[in-house]
Amino acid sequence: MKLTTHVLDTAHGCPAHGLAVTLTRLSDGRVLKSIRTNADGRADQPLLEGDEFQFGIYELSFAAGDYFRARGIILPDPAFLDMVPIRFGISERRHYHVPLLVSPYGFSTYRGS
Repeated sequence: MKLTTHVLDTAHGCPAHGLAVTLTRLSDGRVLKSIRTNADGRADQPLLEGDEFQFGIYELSFAAGDYFRARGIILPDPAFLDMVPIRFGISERRHYHVPLLVSPYGFSTYRGS
């Protein structure tokens, strides 16, 4: 059992390299992991696995505004999308994959495999 993520930049049609992602377990407010995505838009390691993989409610926070600003995109102030939070529950002992497809003005996610 593990939790993974990846981020695709739909505005540019490529993986979102260098985007900051934070994973928080909401039951205790503990930040479990903070990473930057690699050249494939993925975390180098699973975000949760082993004893850390527990049932509960989690939040992945994606720093989309910082990512787009670093790419030279001029965003309004405040940006329409800055931090993109995704809250989800883990209720089964199986692989959870939470991808993000993001542009400066929209995003989508789903439970991947």
